[in-house]
Amino acid sequence: MQGKEPSLLDYLRAIFHGDAGQYKIYFREADPAESGKSRPQNSEKNQAVSHAYLIVLVLLLALGGQYFLEPLRRSVGMAAFLYFAAATSLVFFFRKNKDTFSPLSEKWQAWQISQEVRIGFLFPATVLLAAAFWFFQDNRFTLLNVSLWLAGIILFILAVWENPSAVHRTKFKATPFLILVVLVVLVSIFFRVYELQAVPSEMFSDHAEKLLDVADVLDGKTSIFFTRNTGREPLQFYLTALIIKIFNTGISFLSLKIGTVLAGLLTLPFIYLIGKELGGKWVGLAALFFAGVGYWPNVISRVALRYAFYPLFTAATLYYLIKGLRTRNRNDFLLAGLLLGVGLNGYSSTRFLPIVVCMIFLVYFFELKTKQERQQWMWMFLLVTVAAFLVFLPLFRYWLENPALFGYRAATRLLPVEQPYPGNPLWIFLQNFWKAMTMFFYDNGEIWVHSVPDRPALDVVSAAFYFIGSIFCLVKAVKQKNWLAKAIIISIPLLLIPSVLSLVYPGENPSLNRPGGAYVPVFVLAGYGLVKSLQIILQARSGRMWKYAIGGLCILLVAICGLQNYDLVFHEYKEQFDLKAWNTTEIAAQIQRFYAEGGNIDNAFVVPYPYWVDTRLVGINAGLPHKDYALWAEDFSQATADAGTYLFILKPEDSEDMALLQEMFPANSIFEYHSDIPGKDFIEIRVNR
Repeated sequence: MQGKEPSLLDYLRAIFHGDAGQYKIYFREADPAESGKSRPQNSEKNQAVSHAYLIVLVLLLALGGQYFLEPLRRSVGMAAFLYFAAATSLVFFFRKNKDTFSPLSEKWQAWQISQEVRIGFLFPATVLLAAAFWFFQDNRFTLLNVSLWLAGIILFILAVWENPSAVHRTKFKATPFLILVVLVVLVSIFFRVYELQAVPSEMFSDHAEKLLDVADVLDGKTSIFFTRNTGREPLQFYLTALIIKIFNTGISFLSLKIGTVLAGLLTLPFIYLIGKELGGKWVGLAALFFAGVGYWPNVISRVALRYAFYPLFTAATLYYLIKGLRTRNRNDFLLAGLLLGVGLNGYSSTRFLPIVVCMIFLVYFFELKTKQERQQWMWMFLLVTVAAFLVFLPLFRYWLENPALFGYRAATRLLPVEQPYPGNPLWIFLQNFWKAMTMFFYDNGEIWVHSVPDRPALDVVSAAFYFIGSIFCLVKAVKQKNWLAKAIIISIPLLLIPSVLSLVYPGENPSLNRPGGAYVPVFVLAGYGLVKSLQIILQARSGRMWKYAIGGLCILLVAICGLQNYDLVFHEYKEQFDLKAWNTTEIAAQIQRFYAEGGNIDNAFVVPYPYWVDTRLVGINAGLPHKDYALWAEDFSQATADAGTYLFILKPEDSEDMALLQEMFPANSIFEYHSDIPGKDFIEIRVNR
């Protein structure tokens, strides 16, 4: 190994073989921009780091600080003191290693991006897309307008796609690193699909709205923008309809879950790749692990609403944008734009992603040296913009025709449309911003459907390494003037803005759903913090026992992280969700039992009661998605005009309607259904006419 700098893998392998002393470790990170036609990024000097013991202290202090921010042990004063001590120690470490983190002189490689466009494809693409725009009328996808739209996009891609100069084939070998990647991927899949049916167990009203929209698609109503429940983008509904067709899962909670869990899993490779861009493959692997087992991404995927699409297209767009800026490959910019456009069809929060893309472009703009480079930069920015716009075209047409409906939900949170501001909007914004920025460590909000209320968004280990990684990344951005580090630091507050802008309803901020895209750079920085810490700690001493201790510490931290996230999702979240969600599946099961015993399909009813079950969900769970089982008291007589057996299901507190039914139908039988979940019992009344 003489003359060759060992990788972290080489060093870890040496630890377990007792040969760690053969290596002298230098604090220098592998940089993905060191090869190819990319501009070399600033890297730490090849110089040993002093005072490495401080990183051990920083890690222990950060873990201790986060430990005291857990709900059952919360002591904000103690946590603030420990985190302040960790930050102070880290600053002292940097001061003792100034030369290590100073920028390196480097030879600038000028931008050379082809601006050639194939007019033979571009002209017909323009004609077809203009025609598609014209036919995107009346909020409907049709065979004609979709065919024109897709054909136009394909021709546009052919017009600007750059043929690669050489094909690079990657040979996969069963290296220890690849085995670790496979292991982390399998663990991530386990966390996302384990007990998928049971966690969460019940739907709530938003799911009824989504499944009714999916039913509309299956019935041939192919909307561009779905106006039910203040309006929704179309991606989830068509994806779920496709899943139902492929897997035959029906109009069900599971059908929604499959789509969003797939979206959550597809986010992980892009998190790995962004981590690799920032600090090499080990950072990518660490980021992949933290995001794969993390409670935050797991829950917003499992809850089966559109939330999972925001991080997916954030990660995909940012990766290809970052790669394009590094490699100057026009195809990467094209892919970034196309994926951004698809994301805009997924979840409303993604409407802020174009601003994040603009800011990253702007960060890189200040790296450019010549007028020619700036012109090429402008062309690539235009390419991303046009590609995104073309995919967004159907929604853009709807937006022009129905601006109020398209922006209604966002307007109700940002502007006093439904109710006045509860205070000074500027002060609310500042408070919201602070709460959102600290939610990783302190409080992720009180919305029980997609979080464990009033706890940090990150587990203890992830939060500690996110804190450390943020400081390392900030130093890389400021001291080493690294544009990618700057872009990642800036992206986090920007990706939180969809939650921060809830000025009319500040109680909805912070949350895990609207700022979901932020978890992409957050977990990248957590992985960065872990790898940077290990790189420094591993050179503290050369003794075998010390190396075994550090290896054991790493394994222990990974285990603690996984176990805490497992407990958060499969115990805490599951239990609090079951207690607060209404058991429409049990009600539906009793109705199906009534049918099995010979009851008429039209003779079963659920009597509505304030803040009780959504009766549409009873129909969906009973296999009748278009049936609403609600029957109000004033309609009892009309609904029971014909002879037969009738089933009424009531909330136990609804004594008034219970008494009315007993008075109207003296020949009745009453049964109280006892649920396994406290507070979820209900009353069944059967009557014969």
